[in-house]
Amino acid sequence: MRDFICDKIKRIKPSGIRRLFDIANEIPDVISLGVGEPDFDTPWHIREEGIYALQKGRTFYTSNSGLPELREEIANYMYRKYGLVYDPKNEIILTVGGSEAIDIAFRATLNPGDEVVYPEPGYVSYEPCILLADGRPVSIELSAETEFRLQPEQLEAAITPRTKVLLISYPNNPTGAIMERADLEKLVPVILKHDLLVISDEIYSELCYKERHVSIASLPGMHERTIVINGFSKSFAMTGWRLGWVCAPAHLMEYMLKIHQFGIMSAPTMSQYAAISALRSGDKDTEMMAESYNQRRRFLMEAFAEMGLPCFEPYGAFYVFPDISEFGMGSEEFCEKLLKAENVAVVPGSAFGKSGDKHVRISYCYSVEELKEAMTRIARFVDKLRSEEKDKAKER
Repeated sequence: MRDFICDKIKRIKPSGIRRLFDIANEIPDVISLGVGEPDFDTPWHIREEGIYALQKGRTFYTSNSGLPELREEIANYMYRKYGLVYDPKNEIILTVGGSEAIDIAFRATLNPGDEVVYPEPGYVSYEPCILLADGRPVSIELSAETEFRLQPEQLEAAITPRTKVLLISYPNNPTGAIMERADLEKLVPVILKHDLLVISDEIYSELCYKERHVSIASLPGMHERTIVINGFSKSFAMTGWRLGWVCAPAHLMEYMLKIHQFGIMSAPTMSQYAAISALRSGDKDTEMMAESYNQRRRFLMEAFAEMGLPCFEPYGAFYVFPDISEFGMGSEEFCEKLLKAENVAVVPGSAFGKSGDKHVRISYCYSVEELKEAMTRIARFVDKLRSEEKDKAKER
């Protein structure tokens, strides 16, 4: 029998997270800090609207773009939160999570060989999605020295005649880095000079602990060349409802809608009704969750300071990204040893790009009790590694 598998798919590597967590799943009493998923229940008023939609028999397709009343609420939300104006009739599409929004944005804009530049470390799906759209991924390696913020000089240096798209993702997964208004303003002249399209993944926009999130689409000259991606998963603890949205000028949206309508048809109807309640009445829920994450974030920063492990201070999302380079091993080896020694599962930084290999990602979407126990075990593991290194030094 001949090989039926597409060559392009063969070349795409599996997620760097999966193998380690397959091992972790086989270990009893493991503390897993790997999943980027809120540990809060979806607020009751949101669930209630989903249940009510089922009771009322609202179980059929919506329009391809999504319920008109939900798109109206999203337009209001984007203006109220970020000062962005979108026409709910033709500039907003409801998608099956932010992931579908990323996919249709690339597929609608890339021709074979077009280059997409993006900061690394970055979310694991970006590079595969670019490749699936026949684009060419070009990563820009960032570091803690510049707080993992994309510098205009780095962007300028990465651009070639084939560069078409700049992908940015702030607050960032896995580093927790943010870009403030002044940082974004410095990028704009480079973007305009090279006539780039920007895809801005802002799924963590409501989880900022320093100051309010600023969307690059709100800066002068950027609205007409920016696709903004957001969703309900992180801000409203709605990961399983699979509902995201994409906003863009109508001339771009026309083509994304074409892919969405042929590939997906429409986002889940019950989720859309529930999401209306999220946007109308969910601000206090989001604030409560963000405050809880912030407390956990501060606890972790203190714990890493006590164990002497360098850790860039994140001001967004719900991850910390400590530096493990003093131990002279790659992040995957570090994570495997930690898992075997202390039954704690964290994510190798290498899963988010080559430049992440000096770090591990730790999600703080877990109870304070779990985080305290995990930090106790990690501190013990770090002490052991340091003792072993001292013993080796004596022998030398």
